Amino acid sequence: MALAKKEIKKVVLAYSGGLDTSAIIPWLKENYDGCEVVAFCADVGQGEEELEGIVEKAIASGASECHVVDLKEEYVKDYIYPILKTGSVYEGQYLLGTSMARPVIAKAHVEVALKVGADAVCHGCTGKGNDQVRFESCFAALAPELTVIAPWREWDMVSREDLLDYLAERDIPCAASLTKIYSRDANAWHISHEGGELEDPWCEPSKEVWTMTVDPMDAPDTPEKVQLSFVRGELVAIDGKDYSTAGAGAYEALMYLNDKGAAHGVGRIDIVENRLVGMKSRGCYETPGGTILMAAYKGLETLILDKESLKYRESIALEFSHVIYDGRWFTPLAKAQLASAASFAEQLTGDVVVKLYKGMAQVIQRRSPNSLYSEEFATFGADDVYDQKHAEGFIRLFSLSSRITALSQAEKKDS
Repeated sequence: MALAKKEIKKVVLAYSGGLDTSAIIPWLKENYDGCEVVAFCADVGQGEEELEGIVEKAIASGASECHVVDLKEEYVKDYIYPILKTGSVYEGQYLLGTSMARPVIAKAHVEVALKVGADAVCHGCTGKGNDQVRFESCFAALAPELTVIAPWREWDMVSREDLLDYLAERDIPCAASLTKIYSRDANAWHISHEGGELEDPWCEPSKEVWTMTVDPMDAPDTPEKVQLSFVRGELVAIDGKDYSTAGAGAYEALMYLNDKGAAHGVGRIDIVENRLVGMKSRGCYETPGGTILMAAYKGLETLILDKESLKYRESIALEFSHVIYDGRWFTPLAKAQLASAASFAEQLTGDVVVKLYKGMAQVIQRRSPNSLYSEEFATFGADDVYDQKHAEGFIRLFSLSSRITALSQAEKKDS
């Protein structure tokens, strides 16, 4: 049961250092009877620039303390890698960069709240977006006793001007200005861009939209090859370098792939997607390393999984893309789908070479000790393992239902 405003003595706010959350800190203290506000910042690989001075900013805005939690390795190892095994791509294009970061952030948010003895958690998500659902669904699954505060659903401020005026009236410093055009969200997996000219789906994104990758037109004229090695579905090496050790191995591997892909303009998409809340939105995403990793993993799957297994894994991908997009990570359904995908991944051991060239990441070589591909069976030349005469009986049985249907219809016409 949610607590009344007067009952809330301590709140942990998911703090980014941006305009919204800078305004939320004093707003909470004013509207929740002078409650203590503790800032929480999740480091999921958004970059040092965004984290620089964030503790000082939070304190200057009125927070009693600020917890910066390093989640980079956990994010890649325990969230990105398991999702990779499902093959999930939302609506055919989106590699779920924003969506997949929310569970690890929410989990750490709750852990800080319980550690400091908070009564409530607070986020700066708007009432129009997906993130409010994602975060609050995670809070409900992990700590339903905590009250959730969502200022954008309570206050009467509606614009950046309102927020800037609010902070100026209270002499609270903020580096934000009215010149900000795009709304961006970055983590180790990707960066998203919304707003500005992107709000018109007929308007082509300008060069200013893209910040992570080279324009494919300006990318090197010489292709580059990257070799990825997997053991039981886990990325263990790239170009011969071992990334399987404990510590920052998974995160460092992704950073290596991000650098390689970004240099060749890999991983750009421009989509109109269906938000969970019912409206459509247009966004541009850059996922260079993730695009390479997904291409390599699926390339290895084609070599190892039989037809029915791959078909079923693809069905998991479709379903799980909605599960993670909708914020249902901490649910029995998600657990079951992840386990199913992980069982297929047990056979995924091998090497894949991906060629990077002007925005493309193309699998050109693949090998595995568990490969089901046999040159003897697949060859168009003479072989001793396949009698082509056997195909006649197979086709006759395979098409039997169609034959029966046609004969039945013919009988009806004659009667």
